[in-house]
Amino acid sequence: MRIRIGIYGYGNLGKGVEAAIAQNSDMELVGVFTRRAPQMVQTRGATVYAADELQNKKDGIDVLILCGGSARDLPEQTPALAKNFNVVDSFDTHANIPCHLQKVDEVAQKAKTTALISVGWDPGMFSLARLYAGCILPDGKDYTFWGKGVSQGHSDAIRRIDGVADAKQYTIPVEAALHAVRGGEQPALTTREKHKRECFVVAKEGADKARIEREIVTMPNYFADYDTTVHFISQKELDENHAGLPHGGVVIRSGATGANGEHKHIVEYSLKLDSNAEFTASVLVAFARAAYRLNKEGTYGCKTVFDVPPMYLSPENREDIIAKLL
Repeated sequence: MRIRIGIYGYGNLGKGVEAAIAQNSDMELVGVFTRRAPQMVQTRGATVYAADELQNKKDGIDVLILCGGSARDLPEQTPALAKNFNVVDSFDTHANIPCHLQKVDEVAQKAKTTALISVGWDPGMFSLARLYAGCILPDGKDYTFWGKGVSQGHSDAIRRIDGVADAKQYTIPVEAALHAVRGGEQPALTTREKHKRECFVVAKEGADKARIEREIVTMPNYFADYDTTVHFISQKELDENHAGLPHGGVVIRSGATGANGEHKHIVEYSLKLDSNAEFTASVLVAFARAAYRLNKEGTYGCKTVFDVPPMYLSPENREDIIAKLL
């Protein structure tokens, strides 16, 4: 029996989830659920339903993958939907993850559902890289650099600002900082010293651009702690020059072993992504499999990537995984 998946929300991430499900033979897509008029949503073939119809499909969905934004959607959607469904989300506001987890866990424990939150590549795959490397090299420091690439969460946060028609935001590592870390220097870096942010914004006609720029550069958790540059451009320029969703980055653990720390080590995990949305979607789909398995064995509540055995991500059986990969 295949795992029955529902998609809640159909932006770039939802489209990526639909494509990823098609690559996993142990899954089937029940449908896409949208707050827009269903007839206005064009999928690759999936049936589209109004979000209000979701409750009628409760018994036909094993895992619901939530594809909303972290700024305003997921803080409300994940706990609300975990009352009736096993869910997976990509909540990526790092500072607010503990609060989000607690809120979702209260609901999921009571409902005996399984919720996996903050699934993606950071938080997600990068989080695992930090955990593994830190356990192996306890005498050391972690460094994470993102980009250059488009941040979906940050772009979405800009688009939520009154007067903004469209936007793309690029996260850019500071090269001097990255070079120092790879050289084993273990510098003490502030948030501002590690990354820059560059925003390309299409303002609505008559909008106050000075106010929009001010709201962007002072936005807590997103831009306030970074050197941020805002460019106002036309929709045509955005469509022509910023249509893609590339991203990536590195997690580096710089550590030492030996009685006096005389032996230096660098552990680096790197991602170079042609499509941020599609890669994130592929991670969500793999963890949807894990959510299904955890729930079947009676593991309820809100979990993270740290709580999932690696075996649960794979469609293959334990013996084959060991034989092929260990």
